Amino acid sequence: MIVWLLTTFSAGLLAIFLYQWTTHPFFWVDLRNYLKLRSFKKEMQTRMRKGIVTYLDTFLYQARITPDKPFIIYESQSLTYQDVDKRSNQFAKVFRSAGSLKMGDVVALLMCNHPDFICVWFGLCKLGCEVAFLNFNIKASSLLSCLQSCGAKSLVVGADLVASLDKVLPTLKASDISLWTVDHSAPCDGFNSLLDKLDKVSEEPLPDPPKVNIMSNFLFIFTSGTTGHSKAARLGHLKAIMSMAFLRFCGVTSDDIVYITLPLYHMSASLLGVGGCIQLGATCVLKKKFSASQFWKDCVKYDVTVFQYIGELCRYLVNHAWVTEEGAHRVRLAAGSGLRPDVWREFARRFGNIKIREGYGLTEASVGFLNYTDEIGPIGRASYFNKLSMPFELLKYDPKTYGPIRDGSGRCIKAPKGEAGMLVAPLTVTSQFLGYAGNKTQTESKVLRDVVRPGDVYFNTGDLLLCDHRDFLYFCDRIGDTFRWKGENVATTEVSEVLGSLDFLQEVNVYGVTVPGYEGRVGMAAIILKPDHKLDGAEIYKQLVGRLPSYAWPWFLRIQTCPEMTETFKQQKGKLVHEGFNPAVVKEPLYFMSLSQKDYISLSQSLYDDIISGKILL
Repeated sequence: MIVWLLTTFSAGLLAIFLYQWTTHPFFWVDLRNYLKLRSFKKEMQTRMRKGIVTYLDTFLYQARITPDKPFIIYESQSLTYQDVDKRSNQFAKVFRSAGSLKMGDVVALLMCNHPDFICVWFGLCKLGCEVAFLNFNIKASSLLSCLQSCGAKSLVVGADLVASLDKVLPTLKASDISLWTVDHSAPCDGFNSLLDKLDKVSEEPLPDPPKVNIMSNFLFIFTSGTTGHSKAARLGHLKAIMSMAFLRFCGVTSDDIVYITLPLYHMSASLLGVGGCIQLGATCVLKKKFSASQFWKDCVKYDVTVFQYIGELCRYLVNHAWVTEEGAHRVRLAAGSGLRPDVWREFARRFGNIKIREGYGLTEASVGFLNYTDEIGPIGRASYFNKLSMPFELLKYDPKTYGPIRDGSGRCIKAPKGEAGMLVAPLTVTSQFLGYAGNKTQTESKVLRDVVRPGDVYFNTGDLLLCDHRDFLYFCDRIGDTFRWKGENVATTEVSEVLGSLDFLQEVNVYGVTVPGYEGRVGMAAIILKPDHKLDGAEIYKQLVGRLPSYAWPWFLRIQTCPEMTETFKQQKGKLVHEGFNPAVVKEPLYFMSLSQKDYISLSQSLYDDIISGKILL
């Protein structure tokens, strides 16, 4: 009798539990996504048993089964999967014969979006080289720092970017770095040309392709840090092949034509975008540079059905004047990250029935989310099923130290629902963090130990996320001194270093401030002049333009007489960020960067109002 009662009671509890669970409004969509993920993992395991274990293997597989399928469309060019395979074979043979490149060599790639970016990259992969993608906006000392950190001994430069190396060419030559240009002739002594040598080698595959360890490093992708120049993040083969599934989970198929305007040096374009097309066998329309005025025209011209975005891209489209083509396209889906809810709503209202698939991911680690629902705003879900496949925690953090808050036993404290917490994810054999090349300190700073239980190891993303009571996840902000503007991460210390070299500045404190209508935070600098010196806005302008990419320029200056410091003598940013650049709030002199005057001009209340209202654009 007692056994019967206990059994009946247990069954009743289970029935209530299952009823409440399965009637949850997102239960079935969560389950469907989980089953899709399980199915993909099984397919991956089957492919791996057949020897398809890397990003390159996946491409070669597609080139075998769909050789004549258009892979890359660029302006008037159309290259099939077989075309890219053969051309990359030629690049590989030139690099091996003329450059003696071999497995394990690190080669830096400085190129704009172009089919040959992919062909050169794949050619180097076929030799077993580790490729480092360089941001083509970087200048002088930053470029040298990138090469040094990843250990590159060869640099491949697009023909249109050779001139950007003028200032550092003597240093590159003195450092014994092999210089290659994707052109038919060398622009000057010290360069090797590539294109003139392709016709002299065959298109056949290499007779002895290298064997790659899937757990080893594949790429170096540079991410902005909080302590200086960009960090060379090691990105493994396993991470790369997992990234290729992004478009598939967004709902893209092999029949889609995917429009990619993001720079290929970003993981988003190279691994998620191009890699996603490869994984599916889809076609990629590659654009050299995003153009709001040309966007919808290209979508109609190339019959685009899917495009990849960052939040700023969508904002540009929403703010652009109406064009005929925006009502005549066949785009059905947009996949990306960083889309603000207000822009999201306006985008949906204006451009028709386009599904938005907003996600979140990191270059360094494997944690990532995808909002596969139609809910506007979230980056993903923290459902039971999702945490089975992608474990993570949101932790309480100290806003002064940026570290997690621990309890009396030394364990980290989880942030409750509805409160922003620091996103961390466990590190395992299949969820790797290979660290930053040449920077052990920065590598160790991203690792947390004894988080949930003694001996565990987690990756600290440095991002604040919020989980609401419906299990939706929202991105809140970045912890520390890095802010995001124009789709790029800006390291405040690098900007401070550039400004600090001016002889009339005594103290420089760089931070990001919000501007209504813009995604991210725009740069601002609180500066202290040296005694008996005056502000030279034109010289600051010249220094910034000459040494930093445009997204890193501080648009606002605040002149202080004494620095804002914390009790531990660190630069105070919180109060400065909160006060922003409003003359009605800030009683110290404020200045605004004028591109037309190539100088910093006094920021009056009327000028401030014009910036806030959008009459003056940043």
